[in-house]
Amino acid sequence: MKQFIAIVLTLISVVALEAQETHKRVLKLMGSRFEITVVAKDSIEASSYIDLAITEISRIEALISSWDENSQTSKINLNAGIQPVKVNQELFDLIERSIKISELTDGAFDISYASMDRIWKFDGSMTQMPSEIDIKNSVAKVGFKNIVLNKENTTVYLKHEGMRIGFGAIGKGYAADKAKMLLQDKGVKSGIINASGDMTTWGKQINGEDWKVAITNPLNKHKAFALLPVKKGAVVTSGNYEKFVTFNDKRYTHIIDPRTGYPSSGIISVTVFAPKAELADALSTSVFVMGKEVGLNRINQLPNIECIIIDDQGQIITSTNIKINKI
Repeated sequence: MKQFIAIVLTLISVVALEAQETHKRVLKLMGSRFEITVVAKDSIEASSYIDLAITEISRIEALISSWDENSQTSKINLNAGIQPVKVNQELFDLIERSIKISELTDGAFDISYASMDRIWKFDGSMTQMPSEIDIKNSVAKVGFKNIVLNKENTTVYLKHEGMRIGFGAIGKGYAADKAKMLLQDKGVKSGIINASGDMTTWGKQINGEDWKVAITNPLNKHKAFALLPVKKGAVVTSGNYEKFVTFNDKRYTHIIDPRTGYPSSGIISVTVFAPKAELADALSTSVFVMGKEVGLNRINQLPNIECIIIDDQGQIITSTNIKINKI
């Protein structure tokens, strides 16, 4: 009887979802391509939900933007080496979590990366490699340990003049998470927020199946090698196979180690599965910087986190608990 009831409940769930429709809107937000997908009863309801998500993402952008001189993030940067800046609790908490990820990754992830001098160019204009001293000096003001937080006053202080923080490696994931939470609170049962590769999902497709993500080897972009389900979580894929320079037969890619100033090498794609897009976003960048061995070892120590790494030879390496059914 219990088995029969379970089957009936499953069928009812699928029928309820099939009575609805999947709606998607593609637009540019936070300087990136966003795809917002919701399951709703009709296009009017779906459009209202998507509008809510867009408003929330725009709110996050205004909070964390380092280009908007009126944002709290810009005020922190402008007061580097001068005085602490009081911020709202949301931004304070995001910075605090970012510092914890820095500690977890031994500084491979660092929001003070924005302090780096832009000595590497990946637009084809570089004709020679920067000198060792220039590379060393380029990260002189980088260091998450120089971000001082005061919980009681919710203030943020950058110790050194010229320091900056930026959320380029975590901001889109955070915005996707916040949009998802808002839509769930409004009663949207299922959907996807895809922030230019930072994807978070909830619920199921209208046929009752889990949402799925295709994993593509960048060396053969026309064919996916695996289709993996995403259940109540997030997946972020970062690639650095399009922006690179080559010196002395070694390829240097655009993801730069904030600790050394040298670009990452050896990896061309990282996909991270995590409960939240914010964390998956930060860790995907960190694995590039840490490298295959250290990165994979660190991921294997974290609960509910998995990753797929593709190196510059096209080899596919996975974390311990992930299973790939190739297609």
